[in-house]
Amino acid sequence: MSVNSDKNKISVSAEELQKQREFTALVSDIVKHRFEQAPKAFVHTYGCQGNVADGERLKGMLEQMGYVMTETLEDADLVLYNTCAIREHAEDRVFGNVGALKNIKAAKKDMKILLCGCMMQQERVAKKIRTSYPFVDIVFGTHVIHRLPEFLYRSLSAGKKVYELPDVDGVIVEDMPLHRDSDFKAWIPIMYGCNNFCTYCIVPYVRGRERSRAPEVIIAEAKELVANGYKEITLLGQNVNSYGKYPDYGCNFSQLLRELNAIEGDFIIRFMTSHPKDCTHELLETMAQCEKVAKHLHLPFQSGSNRVLDAMNRRYTREKYLGLLEYAYSLMPSLSVTSDVIVGFPGETYDEFRETVTLVEQANFTSMFTFIFSPREGTKAASMPDPVSREEKGKWFKELLDAQEKVAAERTASMVGKTYRVLCESVSKGGLIEGRTEGNIIIEFPADVSVIGTFRNVRVTESLTWILRGELCD
Repeated sequence: MSVNSDKNKISVSAEELQKQREFTALVSDIVKHRFEQAPKAFVHTYGCQGNVADGERLKGMLEQMGYVMTETLEDADLVLYNTCAIREHAEDRVFGNVGALKNIKAAKKDMKILLCGCMMQQERVAKKIRTSYPFVDIVFGTHVIHRLPEFLYRSLSAGKKVYELPDVDGVIVEDMPLHRDSDFKAWIPIMYGCNNFCTYCIVPYVRGRERSRAPEVIIAEAKELVANGYKEITLLGQNVNSYGKYPDYGCNFSQLLRELNAIEGDFIIRFMTSHPKDCTHELLETMAQCEKVAKHLHLPFQSGSNRVLDAMNRRYTREKYLGLLEYAYSLMPSLSVTSDVIVGFPGETYDEFRETVTLVEQANFTSMFTFIFSPREGTKAASMPDPVSREEKGKWFKELLDAQEKVAAERTASMVGKTYRVLCESVSKGGLIEGRTEGNIIIEFPADVSVIGTFRNVRVTESLTWILRGELCD
């Protein structure tokens, strides 16, 4: 692969991108002659928002090659699963869904099946796909998604299997085609990869080292989105607080937020994820001072025990974490904080787990993503002694959920009677409009679907544990 290097930055060259455009034209010509109508592509993404952003680029490339998107698996001429490796359950779902494609493909010989993403970047998974799922046509890793046109051309023109899983530190690719799933909410990846090597996490091994996009490129993309009417922009990175370090642009994350906040227009800025070890007072002050930056902070704490945090290689303490929250709430009293927590890390005792519960009771989280520890082959934690049974961890898990549910219920109850500006997003199963506050809390209310994609003021009339009900008041 041809690349240009600038300090620590590795960017795919213009020559490489031009090569992929040529493959795009070749694939487009093949499908025009092979199919009577435009072929249909079913693309499904598992996992985090970073994966979702990758999925939008994959869809964009497929559309340029002549495919149209479909939500119906049985109608598809091409199926692409963009996979996640964070937890065992996610991997099991992928294997199950891929296995279910065998009979569909048997009845549809020309169907192409493609697998990409974090799971595929692991050697053991690639071997399993080769041996157990020989009907899969193309397998490629996280660092080469921009080469999809090349891989598809090789498969369509010669009928060959394609396996491209380079073990590299990662690249930055600009100027890729893009199919945005929403016309008012957008993702902007600002950096890729991770340098933290938490002992339970596979991400650094499948996503490579940290690398940041140039600030001027990010700002230009945001300006274009705002000009096109987008109302919410979410900045993505495994650790956005490290933005601008690799390479050193002379622009840290706080400075980038201020630049984006200065763009004219009515929109809101979100970001995730923040690592507590790199969360600074400067960032919290920037959030407080920038009116377009949502007063919502996703700050994973993972455990309330200092010993467990050290075993996780998190590089902060319980005291530092709570100190950050105290300072954040002093600047933004209505700040909404969400978090991630792992229950039953190898070697964790019940008393250490109780330290997690007491942190939750102190922190006043709006909500949490809570998981029982899932060993990931290749990480340090996967080989640590883990004497506590899954059944016992399940009891701890419920205890933690009960504690957070009580905190969340009290928080939502305190919001009744108050008015919030929400971005109207969708229609709920009950036929109500779902809007989201800047604190990332859903309010359901009756309104016409024409409000979707706009900001509205909603007065809260009823509190449930995790969401609210209300009425329009503008």
